[in-house]
Amino acid sequence: MKVDRRLTGPLLITLILLGAHWSYGVLRGYEAIALAVLSAIATEVSLRRLLTGTPHQLASAYISGISIAILVRSPMLWPYAVGGVLSIMSKYVLRTKGRHLWNPSNFGICALLFLAPFAVAPLSVQWGNDLWPMLVIWAVGLFTIWRAKRAHITVAYVVSFFILAFVRSLITGSAFVTEAAPITGPMYQLFALFMITDPKTTVSSMRGAIVVVCIIAFVEMLLRLAEVIYAPFYALFLVGPVALLVEMWWTSRANAGRPDARATPPFSSDQGVVAEPPPG
Repeated sequence: MKVDRRLTGPLLITLILLGAHWSYGVLRGYEAIALAVLSAIATEVSLRRLLTGTPHQLASAYISGISIAILVRSPMLWPYAVGGVLSIMSKYVLRTKGRHLWNPSNFGICALLFLAPFAVAPLSVQWGNDLWPMLVIWAVGLFTIWRAKRAHITVAYVVSFFILAFVRSLITGSAFVTEAAPITGPMYQLFALFMITDPKTTVSSMRGAIVVVCIIAFVEMLLRLAEVIYAPFYALFLVGPVALLVEMWWTSRANAGRPDARATPPFSSDQGVVAEPPPG
């Protein structure tokens, strides 16, 4: 049986995180993982059968479910089920021209953080100061996105983050190390490696994707200066869909009256990247 290549990254990082949980108890529990994944898969199967009647694509549901299980922290179990359902529903409800606008796991996490802040927080310091889990995540993540030809997005985000961390230190008067420290945490690593690189919800050109991710980092800086909690998730939530809509408008405008023409996306002179998607 041929294994879906899209599952390579998620399966690897799932094994890593299960091992870390076994050693350090970093996750809510195996029941939370199962609940998030199963709720996402059940929603995917139900909505795809109801709305499209086409074969199921469980890789996407698994990716969304495991992302919710990894990134959401709650003493209760219901947020994991609700997060899985909301993530997949966003794919089928919030669409335009046959394409969903939000990264599913980003939408589910933002919805939980906004609607139920009393019950939900994101992954943050559960791994303490141990270096090896962070190194393993970076190694697996970089290998996965390198194979998927999405490494330029993560690199652009990390560089932008450090530059803007220096700007924040000048504005706030705090130390640069303090402003830059969050990116060393597991939440930011998973965000930079596996969420902003989702091919389904990023613009098609390499140059455009780099421009968009720099804008995301800038909006995140503004949110952090405004003391908005969970700034990276909200920045992606706000910028990502707008970038996709701009690209769709540009393509439609360039192709108007030329049904056989191939439009060049804004900010780009290169071809769109078509690759194996990493988890998101």
